[in-house]
Amino acid sequence: MLSALSKTAPFGRSSGFDMIIKAITLFLIAMGVLAMFGKLRAPKIDNPFKRDKTLSATKCKKCGSYILGKGPCACEKPD
Repeated sequence: MLSALSKTAPFGRSSGFDMIIKAITLFLIAMGVLAMFGKLRAPKIDNPFKRDKTLSATKCKKCGSYILGKGPCACEKPD
């Protein structure tokens, strides 16, 4: 009677649930080991999006708005 119940249990040996858990666990351990070795071997690359120094923003002397590019301010342009 007990052997029949253990074979039909939802998470018994016949369901394969324990094998999936083992595979997921081994996969995560392998990914962790690869990440540790990759962190040691990877060269240090500076982040191109991170700025160490801030650029001084150019402002118009008349209206105080920011000037984009190299052209004159919008208030100085003839319409």
